[in-house]
Amino acid sequence: MDEGAASVDSPRRLSRDFLNRALVFGALAAFIGAVYSAVVVGVGTATGAHTPNTGLSVLATSVVALTFGRVRRRAQRLANRVTFGERAMPDEVLAHFSEQVATSYAPEDALPRMARAIAEGTGASRAEVWVRVEGALLFAADWPESDRRVRARVPLGGSSLPAFSGVDRVVAVRYQDDLLGAIAIAKRTGELVTAAEDKLLEDVASQAGVVLRNVALTADLAARLEEIEGSAAELRASRQRIVETQDAERRRIERDIHDGAQQHLVALAVKVRLARTFIERDSKRAHQALAEVRLLIDQALENLRDLARGIYPPVLAEQGVAAALRAQAGPSGLEIEVSSAGPERIDPGIEAALFFCCLEAIQNAAKHGARRAIVHLEHSDNALSFSVTDDGPGFDLLRVKRGSGLQNMSDRIGAIGGRIEIRSKVGSGTTIAGSLPLETKIRSS
Repeated sequence: MDEGAASVDSPRRLSRDFLNRALVFGALAAFIGAVYSAVVVGVGTATGAHTPNTGLSVLATSVVALTFGRVRRRAQRLANRVTFGERAMPDEVLAHFSEQVATSYAPEDALPRMARAIAEGTGASRAEVWVRVEGALLFAADWPESDRRVRARVPLGGSSLPAFSGVDRVVAVRYQDDLLGAIAIAKRTGELVTAAEDKLLEDVASQAGVVLRNVALTADLAARLEEIEGSAAELRASRQRIVETQDAERRRIERDIHDGAQQHLVALAVKVRLARTFIERDSKRAHQALAEVRLLIDQALENLRDLARGIYPPVLAEQGVAAALRAQAGPSGLEIEVSSAGPERIDPGIEAALFFCCLEAIQNAAKHGARRAIVHLEHSDNALSFSVTDDGPGFDLLRVKRGSGLQNMSDRIGAIGGRIEIRSKVGSGTTIAGSLPLETKIRSS
């Protein structure tokens, strides 16, 4: 508001305040006079008293004292309607708003109540409350309530208020010099914002900082709780997948032992008994049976070695991740190139997670027709990054659903605080990249 408008409005404000008080005092004087007349004069005349009665005066004073507060509030409301129309006096609105701030109520009710108090105190056709979220002001509440601006967003350019459309006055809401939001009002056509209403907006804004801060803290807490709940749900799902994967791996090992080494050992026992039978009766057939026993022993040993390498390769424990991955060139059928920058040995648990994650990526590449895989390992002060790039056919990340192999890698790396990223394009191969925290000491080789 400019100085000219303020100077014109000041006499109007003084005259309305004077009229308001005059009406209140007049009403109270009329009430007191009516009570004294009714009690002292009326009752005294009815009882035949011709001189002033002290008892009736005390009674009249008691009646006035008991009803004065209620009569004064009604007289004030009546005077407010006469001088300020349907809205309350600004001082009354401010006092009522202060009571609301001090009262505990749900955060979702705070902003609509604030908008209503402002609209009633200023006689605005609409009052709006805006809340700062990151780099913009978001529409939060209005009075009368509507949904036409629910998704409104006004970008901020620093700590100053931006331009608003469709309103007559905007006041910043701050808390310890931090911009938390804004209060805006729109007046009816032909009405101007008075100095009293401007003062009311400033006073309400100074107290609204606490409300907006509490609302912001509550919203932030709700967002964090939602994030924690989502993380907890993902953690439960991840743990369930890990348990299911472990169970499946146990079943696979049991099946491999049953179908591989166990069958060889059963056949070996049969051949040994047969050779023992032939030793006394047919030495030639006995020698042939013993040769077959030797072959079965070699096959059983090779089967057990393959099974042991699948569970935990000895070369991983002895020489580290890079050497263990190079050793997979033969079993996988791929040409594998491994480069490593930094210390060779790290915590055994991290080594195992890294190896099996890279091995899963190599096996997936081989399964989908790749011929070559490049593995890169790089150590930093507190993290280990890795990538496995193949020359396979690739796939569309938006159309292809993540399979069990990719999910197993994500769960295995996520279990120790790491993360993976999948990059692929049809015809351009696939890259599995990720990083692991190195909170434990690096081992000496």
